Amino acid sequence: MKKMLLTIGIIIILVGAFVFYNKLYLPPLPIENLSKKAVIEKINDTEKQLVKLSNENGYEWYVIDERNISVADDMIKKMVSQNGWIFKHKDGNGLFFERHGENLIVVTQKWTGDYLLVKIPVNFNE
Repeated sequence: MKKMLLTIGIIIILVGAFVFYNKLYLPPLPIENLSKKAVIEKINDTEKQLVKLSNENGYEWYVIDERNISVADDMIKKMVSQNGWIFKHKDGNGLFFERHGENLIVVTQKWTGDYLLVKIPVNFNE
């Protein structure tokens, strides 16, 4: 009986370590080519609050390490406006910009309580 309880305890510890190490407790990512663990490592490997994650399906993905949505919005506005885009308004989770008659929509998504994912069309910096 003691051996069985010890075996079960070891299995539980190993499964828990696997889940924690691979960040399986975090919500799913809408980005196909990155793991949750890779995203957390990118965030932890930099001092920046705004970190580029990847280019995928015509979009650039970023993550912002910020709980305050208005601060995160200001970071997005600053980054996008450096490429000549003028902020027009925010509607829900979309920030709307305009440049030379073209429109750009930057979409944000809360990933966890601490992180905000940002999806921007790749042509924003052309």
